[in-house]
Amino acid sequence: MSSVFTKIINGEIPGRFIWRDDRAVAFLTIEPLSYGHVLVVPVEEVDRWTDLDQRTWRHLNEVAQMVGAAIPECFDVPRAGYIIAGFEVPHAHIHVFPTSSMADYDFKRVIPADQTDPEKMDAAAAKLRAALGTDDDGRPA
Repeated sequence: MSSVFTKIINGEIPGRFIWRDDRAVAFLTIEPLSYGHVLVVPVEEVDRWTDLDQRTWRHLNEVAQMVGAAIPECFDVPRAGYIIAGFEVPHAHIHVFPTSSMADYDFKRVIPADQTDPEKMDAAAAKLRAALGTDDDGRPA
């Protein structure tokens, strides 16, 4: 059974991609801590980040760092947060999100999927793609 992330990667479920290559993807989460909250996910379906091969792990962090560098300029925040949680979907992923304080790291504060504003989600994805130089599918332009 494919994970929900594999289904997003394969186009079976829609996703707002901001980065895509043969090893990793980055897309907006449907339940963000704030608008601009991105998940960096390996294309290969591996449950625990500690089981990823070193090459993939390095690449995921390179993508996360690129996204993290874009977040402050796109969302007028001092930092990008970085979390590995990994219990909600059995597919390794890194959370990268706009943050102004440690209070922003509280997953009890997520915006539920049915309460996110699609226009704000689309605008956040567009800002990040512009900063990263990627197209609407997240591929480098």
